[in-house]
Amino acid sequence: FGSSLKGSAILGRAPAPARGCAEALRACATMAANFQDVKRSPTFMVGSAQQRGMLEHFQKREQHFTEEYQKNKPLCFSARAYQQTHPAKVRMGYKDADATLTSPMLLGVCDGVSQLEEFNMDPSLLPQEILRICEELAMLQLMPDMPVSPQDAYRGPISLLKEAYQASESFGSTTVLLAALDNGTRIHGKLHPMIAVLSIGDCELLMLRRTNGRPSDLEAVFHTEMQRIDYNVQTPLQLARVDERIDEDFDESIALEVIEKGSAVHCVSAYEGDILILGSDGVFDNLFLDEIVEICNEILRPGKTVDFVPTTPAILSQVAQRIVKDSHAKSDAKGGQFLDTPIGKGGKVDDTSVVVAEIVEWTEAHKEIWSQVRQKRKWKSVLSCGSMQCGGAATSSCSNACQADDDEDRRAKAKSRGPEHESEYSESDDEEKPGCSIA
Repeated sequence: FGSSLKGSAILGRAPAPARGCAEALRACATMAANFQDVKRSPTFMVGSAQQRGMLEHFQKREQHFTEEYQKNKPLCFSARAYQQTHPAKVRMGYKDADATLTSPMLLGVCDGVSQLEEFNMDPSLLPQEILRICEELAMLQLMPDMPVSPQDAYRGPISLLKEAYQASESFGSTTVLLAALDNGTRIHGKLHPMIAVLSIGDCELLMLRRTNGRPSDLEAVFHTEMQRIDYNVQTPLQLARVDERIDEDFDESIALEVIEKGSAVHCVSAYEGDILILGSDGVFDNLFLDEIVEICNEILRPGKTVDFVPTTPAILSQVAQRIVKDSHAKSDAKGGQFLDTPIGKGGKVDDTSVVVAEIVEWTEAHKEIWSQVRQKRKWKSVLSCGSMQCGGAATSSCSNACQADDDEDRRAKAKSRGPEHESEYSESDDEEKPGCSIA
């Protein structure tokens, strides 16, 4: 029954709001007896006193969000990443093809297809290149209070990923998960930061929030769903660029169509203190959501005051490492028994990568540091050709040389990384450390 009033009409009785609660409840009981074959019970009338108490509860619960909304300030990510290939996969000789991104306005996880090693391809190159270009675009398009030319304006995560893919050159195949923090949204004239989440494949994002105020525990408020072909854990939707070694008929228009039509895009409100967990399938195939929430609540203890205090980067790293450790533990038999996972006992032996981020206020310190990073990268591009003339009006041959040098550097860096490491775009890159460390 849609409501108690509809139920009264069915019984041939006129609605009588003047009757007391007791009479209304007796009428509902009569309805339930007459329609006992119907498995869904009717909606019951709620008394005025009870409704008043519920409204007061709702008001208190929403007060936290109202306060954050009224602060009207730009936000950014403070994030740390951690990834590790499962020891069993290391013994089989497979390379870690995951890549992670932690920057103030964009987070990312890409899970490359390790099987491409069988075709003499480095499966880590495309995931790394995609995230590197996405980060560069995000620095141009999403940094608050930064001048943005019309051609560099942010047009959403699909446009950003398309531009990154078209600017990339590496071969490979990868799933993609991006979370972009947009401070350009306004509601009724007030700043209202939003997070745009884009997913291709089976990497997932989980957002946690202290819904009952600062002293309360974190609760899950948003979770993406994986995209898998025929629900097979081995065949996620992928973004690829391959040659005749794999597919003679491959055309990049197919990849662009995957981005445009296959991307799952969500927009969610962002509030200071929210926690985001971005993980590869090695995380979400092995851990239940409540297990991830439990890890976060165990390490990220609530504050004792109503004022927000940012979490230190070391603590965020601790959460990331714990999630990866517990994910791998699911495939280790204890006492001859495998543990339960979302895909069955024992889970999946896989590369495992995770980004743990907290939403914090964008400050002048962030602005100053990332302006310096941006300037350093610009000068690095100028000087890498050995000539001051190789700047905004660089020749085609010089630009190609710069690109070749950068590609070679990335390949060397990828080969030098061990099976266990943190995000290449945060911990191992000195230029990225300041932006992620300041809270």
